[in-house]
Amino acid sequence: MLGKETLFGSQIQEVYGEVKKFEEQGSPPPQGIVPGSISEVDHSGAYIADILGRISLGARPLKIVVDCGNGSVGPFAARALDALKGKVEYTALNFEPDGTFPVHEADPVKPKNLVEMQKLVIAQGADFGIGFDGDGDRLGVVNDKAEILWGDQLMVLFWREIMAKHPGSLGLVEVKCSQVLYDEIARLGGKPDFCRTGHSLIKARMKEEKALFAGEMSGHLFFADEYYGYDDALYATLRLLRLMTGESRHLSEMLSDLPVMANTPEVRFSSPDNEKFGLVAKLSQELAKKYPVVTVDGVRVLFPEGWGLFRASNTQPAIVARCEATTEEKLKGYTDELNELYLRLCPSGEAIKWS
Repeated sequence: MLGKETLFGSQIQEVYGEVKKFEEQGSPPPQGIVPGSISEVDHSGAYIADILGRISLGARPLKIVVDCGNGSVGPFAARALDALKGKVEYTALNFEPDGTFPVHEADPVKPKNLVEMQKLVIAQGADFGIGFDGDGDRLGVVNDKAEILWGDQLMVLFWREIMAKHPGSLGLVEVKCSQVLYDEIARLGGKPDFCRTGHSLIKARMKEEKALFAGEMSGHLFFADEYYGYDDALYATLRLLRLMTGESRHLSEMLSDLPVMANTPEVRFSSPDNEKFGLVAKLSQELAKKYPVVTVDGVRVLFPEGWGLFRASNTQPAIVARCEATTEEKLKGYTDELNELYLRLCPSGEAIKWS
């Protein structure tokens, strides 16, 4: 953070430059720099009171399974959910913080980390399951049938609630998200617009545009309609609880009206940092010769019955790819076409493994 703003990209390099300058000048500190201080404040009570004070649950009682993945959110989740006793019954999994992560990695969008929760949802007849990542800013959800709901599906749920209260709102759509989300925002009367991947970038764009809500496939959800506009998965959980306690339908029924698409997971393949952006630019140029493209972040090519994506990773020497189509047959055709183009531009590479 820099004050109340998100710090990212070149700004981090500026901080690094200042640190190097300080090291080179040695002691005493450069003029104007004064020693800092450290103070410890237990903010947990004020935080829990704040998020609970923003949410009023409906009449429907809920039974849920919650997996904190031995991350930092466990004690906070316990206090928030215990305060809802009588309205929400929950089974606690891995609530004790443990940095060795003895049961599984604290990443709720990797299916292997959701298996225990899925089994309990079915065994207990729970309404749904919630999973948190290690630092509590990403949310994973499985419905009453233990089916995984991805980030773009969760955004559809929340946009249906938010757009009803704020018609015509700007709907930022991360380039990795399904076309179904983009189309649903438009159907609801909103103004969908693609945005770059990365929670710092999305939060900055939201503030610039005064956007009310956005999210990522990875489970970051940013509420600014009734909250502060940052990714707090415990607050997002309370929003889901509010939504479902006001519903008579099961969570599995709430998205049953959406088109069923065939898609690949997010896949990554190696590309050196000094080459990945150039390669994505070449892929974009070639695809634009034949199809419409969106170049907000890499290239999202719009096929007649689907789309494909190539973008340079923000954090790794890699390129991120994804593809979606109306049928499995169409998906195979599009991924084969993308593979062929990639290998033509990068003969030394290997075919992309889309599954």
